[in-house]
Amino acid sequence: MMNFKTLTILTLALLIGLFAFSFYAEVSGLWYILIIQIWLTITAIGSFNMSFDFHLKAFTSNKKIKSKKIAITFDDGPHPEFTKKVLEILKRFNAKATFFCIGKNVESHPEIANKIVDFGHEVGNHSYSHSIFIDFNSTKKWLKEINNTDDAIEKVTGKKPTLFRPPFGVTTPHLSKAINKTGHLVVGWNNRPYDTAIKNKDIILNRIVKKVKPGNIILLHDTQPHILYVLEHLLLYLEQHNYQTVTVNELYNEN
Repeated sequence: MMNFKTLTILTLALLIGLFAFSFYAEVSGLWYILIIQIWLTITAIGSFNMSFDFHLKAFTSNKKIKSKKIAITFDDGPHPEFTKKVLEILKRFNAKATFFCIGKNVESHPEIANKIVDFGHEVGNHSYSHSIFIDFNSTKKWLKEINNTDDAIEKVTGKKPTLFRPPFGVTTPHLSKAINKTGHLVVGWNNRPYDTAIKNKDIILNRIVKKVKPGNIILLHDTQPHILYVLEHLLLYLEQHNYQTVTVNELYNEN
């Protein structure tokens, strides 16, 4: 799929060409509206799908991998109750995971963030505020969100994150410029059960397992009550089918 820059150049070229043609023949204003609507539609679709690499390149799965390895990821923590229980379940199954943490939550629960690293898991950056308006940020505001979260995580764990996951999975031109400066690997997913919207834990579990393949990145949230049931039964399924869970960086570097 074409990226944002190519689409915008093509759209401008069409608009300019249409304008030039209007000197020789009558052109309905509806053509201008149609071209702009197409630009808006493609931009919206591309912005909400990281696998399209529309605004920036994102790692959403390892399609080249041959071994049965996958990455389980958790967003929005650390949570004062559920994250600790998630860690205990992972330990019981000797499983590894990647936690994309919100900066302000790391500051509120530093002991849990530190425990994630102590248990051998990976911590990624998931913005500082996770505001519902964050997608309208300027490049400067994005840099502040990312850098403040990096600082919070490094202060608590001693490790500066190399991974970043955009809140809501939305990318923008301003975020792309910020990432070009910070150098983070942007991480998406290709197995999403919508565990924050669906409340039936068995439906969530079934949505995951029917899509499980080597190289998967599974998106979960360690902020939901049903995560404990879903995680335990998912790990049982993976164990029965000889899957190994690894961190995102391990999956990214696996040939």
